[in-house]
Amino acid sequence: MSSRGERLLAAVSCQFYAGEFVALLGPSGAGKSTLFKIMNRLKSATDGALYFIGRPLAAMPVRELRQRVMLVGQNSQLLNMTVKQALHYPLAIQQCSLKEQEVRVDEWLDRLQIPLEWLDQTELQLSGGQKQQVAIARALIARPQLLLLDEPTSALDLGAATRILTVIREEIEKRDLAVVMSNHQLELAQDHCDRILYLENGQLQLDQPADKVDWAELRQKFLTADASSQEEWGDSDEAF
Repeated sequence: MSSRGERLLAAVSCQFYAGEFVALLGPSGAGKSTLFKIMNRLKSATDGALYFIGRPLAAMPVRELRQRVMLVGQNSQLLNMTVKQALHYPLAIQQCSLKEQEVRVDEWLDRLQIPLEWLDQTELQLSGGQKQQVAIARALIARPQLLLLDEPTSALDLGAATRILTVIREEIEKRDLAVVMSNHQLELAQDHCDRILYLENGQLQLDQPADKVDWAELRQKFLTADASSQEEWGDSDEAF
């Protein structure tokens, strides 16, 4: 529920499986960011139940949950750290040795093609797209079991977005990671994702394998609903 007592999500029932890349689509204001925040315990659901590998989400310690279910938000911050400090931080929390931290950070610098000259920079010195890349690297370094990506490529050009999503696909197949990504770029969802969820007005209206989706119909539905939603709510899910 919102502060105005409005129901933000209803009739949302779905499961996510290790080894799959899921796109969560829908117009602005559909409830995508709200769903992610509930799954990461940044918001609380007023009814219904959520489970993670058979455990009630509400019963899991928040710190454990956020190590295993990691959210990369639209405007992720580095918390006044340099890029190097931010990339080491989740590994320090996991009490990894300094040697392992270095190995894993170096791996993701290479895989995501993050330049070494970024390492001593803070978020004030990075562009929006650069911050998105660092935030994605920070999450993947931590090796969560479920990764939630809220518009992770919104500040990236198509080439950079494609490169990063290709690496994420490789990681999914490498270690049975599950990834759920919201994205307004339907071509990226069509090219990279296994399954498509479509939310509108807080309701799940579609849950289909990507190769079974009528993309022309979905694109038209998306555009029509998005135009209507922007008139009512403004530009972002955060209008809730």
